[in-house]
Amino acid sequence: MKAVARRLVILIPYLWLLVFFLLPFLIVFRISLSEPAIAMPPYLPVFDLEEGWRAIFDKLSQLTWGNFEFLLEDSLYINAYLSSLRIALLATFLTLLVGFPLAYGMARAPQGLRPVLLMLVILPFWTSFLIRVYAWIGILKPEGLLNQFLLALGLIDRPLAILNTETAIFIGIVYSYLPFMVLPIYANLEKLDYSLIEAALDLGCTAFGAFWKVTAQLALPGVLAGCLLVFIPAMGEFVIPDLLGGTRTLMIGKTLWTEFFNNRDWPVAAAVATLLLLVLVVPIVLFQNAQARAQRAAQ
Repeated sequence: MKAVARRLVILIPYLWLLVFFLLPFLIVFRISLSEPAIAMPPYLPVFDLEEGWRAIFDKLSQLTWGNFEFLLEDSLYINAYLSSLRIALLATFLTLLVGFPLAYGMARAPQGLRPVLLMLVILPFWTSFLIRVYAWIGILKPEGLLNQFLLALGLIDRPLAILNTETAIFIGIVYSYLPFMVLPIYANLEKLDYSLIEAALDLGCTAFGAFWKVTAQLALPGVLAGCLLVFIPAMGEFVIPDLLGGTRTLMIGKTLWTEFFNNRDWPVAAAVATLLLLVLVVPIVLFQNAQARAQRAAQ
């Protein structure tokens, strides 16, 4: 019974991934190999089991890699991927700069204060993501709260143009995904034995050296997890660039939306989504390999 229960526990996550990840991905990938058509659905060929397996095999020969070749030849899509990668990497770095000190302060706070600080970090999730992004429009627009505050203090003599720029996108991403960075880092730092830092200081380390060699190293798994949790959604982000970045912002999420709903070119949109998924799978695999190596080293 124990062996059966153990296998069942392992089987459930695999079934979940099969139903909610692999099968949808295969459907999208199959559409990416099709040709656009003025029909419903807007692509050809369409498989129908009632036509029999011979007809299905005949239609398989009509699938083509042309959409992927088109993406690699068109500079618009290449620039969209590169722009999304640059923005996601920089936003992840900025989120880490803000999130690590915040998580470290929470971990070093008195034991009774930590639940309150943790709740304050999670509190934004109680409000709709869309509403929170819309709120930043009222803050960042030329006549918004931020410019009014800076003008009242005399720090600026005219409103700053922040909305509809990449700066607004970075602000929106850092604010929206900051909890995803703070929570895994805090989970690692909260378990840290601070007597190790005292031992490092006693052995001649400077305060920064003890922090770098002890705290930072032990917090590294949480940092990697937080960076992935921020980078992956930021790479395909659509809402924040659309609302805060304006029409001039080029990111793959907006390009994907345009292909699906404006151009109604489902095969090209599916090819864009497939390549985006492959780009995001690489850091996940690297992270899992790093985690596996760390576990083997610990054993």
